[in-house]
Amino acid sequence: MFQACDNRLDVDPNDTVDSENAIQTSADVESLLVGAYNALGDGDVLGGNVQRDAELMGDNGEVYWDGTFVDPEQIWRKEMLTTNDQARQTWLDTYVAINIANTVLEYVDLVTEDRIERVEGEAKFVRALAYFELVRVYAKAWNDGDPAENPGVPLILEPTTLLNVNEMATRNTVAEVYGQIITDLTEAVDLLPEVNGFFATKYSAHAILSRVYLMQGNYAEARNNANLVIESGEFSLEDKFADAFNKTSRATGDRESNTNASVEDIYAIQITSQDGVNNLNTFFGSADFGGRGDILIEPAHFALYEPEDERALMFYDDTYTTKWNNIAGNVNIVRLAEMYLTRAEANFRLGTTLGATALEDINVIRERAGLLPAASITLNDILLQRRLELAFEGHEVHDRKRTQRDIGDKPFDDPNLVFPIPQRERIINPGLDQNDGYPNN
Repeated sequence: MFQACDNRLDVDPNDTVDSENAIQTSADVESLLVGAYNALGDGDVLGGNVQRDAELMGDNGEVYWDGTFVDPEQIWRKEMLTTNDQARQTWLDTYVAINIANTVLEYVDLVTEDRIERVEGEAKFVRALAYFELVRVYAKAWNDGDPAENPGVPLILEPTTLLNVNEMATRNTVAEVYGQIITDLTEAVDLLPEVNGFFATKYSAHAILSRVYLMQGNYAEARNNANLVIESGEFSLEDKFADAFNKTSRATGDRESNTNASVEDIYAIQITSQDGVNNLNTFFGSADFGGRGDILIEPAHFALYEPEDERALMFYDDTYTTKWNNIAGNVNIVRLAEMYLTRAEANFRLGTTLGATALEDINVIRERAGLLPAASITLNDILLQRRLELAFEGHEVHDRKRTQRDIGDKPFDDPNLVFPIPQRERIINPGLDQNDGYPNN
């Protein structure tokens, strides 16, 4: 009788499927990889909120939060609580993307020989990009103290089925997280093809590597990777600045049959009317274009433009940016214009001319904007062009930190310019030390 009872109670749960049973074929792994991209493009990750929050946190009087949501307002005011729901959701959803990528890598040997390198490279690209956003948001900047000592975020490189992917994890150092990001992206460069539809390519990895190295102040490698993308010939600037935005498909080099694509996008989050979300439209776009109109552009930003600058026309009702007017438009993650700006800044700082002079690259950006070429430039000129070209695309707080510029009345290394480790995570896992400036309880 007791044996029968034991057998009856010893049953597997029927509401879950073990990964070994769920993932058995190459098609299974490749479908999971699509899920990793989907998680990366979640609205609380690179579907818009990460970029939105970088603009709100880095605001230096150029935008005004006019919405009713408390969490973004805390970010804009630099007065976040450890219970801030946006800090919680971005942390959780980004680790979801990482966990899916880890699972792809765990089962990548199931992929057919002709696809295995591409799949591995894409998973490492997704994981690296996710970790890069996490370490920039939840940890001190690379140049804020000692990255070999400063706590970063937990590095989780194996898949887990636990409800909380960070249970019992501790924070790796900023240097360790950056090291893993660079390793993943460097390996992705070798694994990925040059052309891959709207998925990550070799040049997507080079472009993000360029961004990572720039955050580190490694100008030689930032320049080298940016130059590789520019010189590849796979991308070109749109003739008009406005044409780089509100697109619904990724260019594959054939503009004649893909007229609503941007040849400038090196990597973009794909949005359709049936799938995905563009939260940059949600919060920056006015109600006339499907958005909430929560973020107003202030006179301080308009004052930065020269009179003939066509980028100054990218506004609606003198209040909203029109970069994000298409509710089903793609979210630009990295554009070719950024590579010109990075190469210009790095060459200027190093006194080199790899690919072009800094002045030549800045004039490429200026002339596309309808401005006359400059006769000479300073570092401040380069940084101003970077702000005007990349405004409201998620760069502001990071650019101000790496160049050690104040944000309002706060220095670049103010603790309130770093997100708190979410209280929920620390309740579950007390081993996650809290960031400076927040209550450690």
